[in-house]
Amino acid sequence: MPFDRLSDLRLLQDAAQLGSFSAAGRKHGLSPAAASACIQRVEEALGARLFERTTRRLRLTESGETYLAHCRQALEWLEEGENRLREEHTQLSGLIRLSAPSDLGRNLLLDCLDRFSADHPDVHFALSLSDTPADLIGDDIDLAIRYGAPADSSLIARPLADSRRVVCAAPSLLEKLAAPRHPAELADLPTLTLTTGHGPMNEWRYRDGGASRVLRLRSARQSNDGEVIRRWAIQGHGFAYKSQLDIADDLATGRLRTVLDEYFVDPAPLHLLYPGHRLQPARIRRLIDFLLVALSQPLSARGVC
Repeated sequence: MPFDRLSDLRLLQDAAQLGSFSAAGRKHGLSPAAASACIQRVEEALGARLFERTTRRLRLTESGETYLAHCRQALEWLEEGENRLREEHTQLSGLIRLSAPSDLGRNLLLDCLDRFSADHPDVHFALSLSDTPADLIGDDIDLAIRYGAPADSSLIARPLADSRRVVCAAPSLLEKLAAPRHPAELADLPTLTLTTGHGPMNEWRYRDGGASRVLRLRSARQSNDGEVIRRWAIQGHGFAYKSQLDIADDLATGRLRTVLDEYFVDPAPLHLLYPGHRLQPARIRRLIDFLLVALSQPLSARGVC
């Protein structure tokens, strides 16, 4: 590339943003004539006109819009590369905001964060445990752990584990009431319902003869905490609709048993999410890499990966 100078690309970006060669030149310590010559050098090298120039305004041509988009991306990646090299020689520090489901947060994530803190004591956490999915952008969340596929395409989703939702109950309840043989029978049995900011999750989805169906229930007990639902189920208060991952230990020890497995087969994979448009600082990138390994190990041990 004949111009082969990052300063020219930065000048081009600033000229488009400020709408003026003169203003962009002042920002870079150049005269208006020198700034204009730099832009002209880029245009000649590309063989394309990037700006429409009039006495009143400066605007990008269609070619300019296309080229500027690539310039911005290249400059962002260059800046990130420079930052990463600097950060390799700097101790990690700062705040990381996380959101996770209550069960998984208490039972797995807390231990992982403690281990990360032992190696990086200047990194601090603000952890929100809730079964209502957080708004990563609106709530300024850096990382979130969620079940299911993300609806927001602006988020990057890194898979942690495969799982599915199951209906479960304590052996004592199954001895007392007998296990249902069809999902419709749950309508006459005590059920435990998780509530979120969107209301009670009293619609349990299942498949019957290849068709997807919804079972709407009136619950015996409700809570906005998944751990409470789990404990009520273990105590025999009703049937719960839980991620297989959350109750893996309870199933292994016999505290809970699943029912109607042939009907409740929809997947609920676990993902680590973060905004895709942000250039993540080193502390967040390091935690992402750490959690992908640290969480996958116990999840695999539970037999759900």
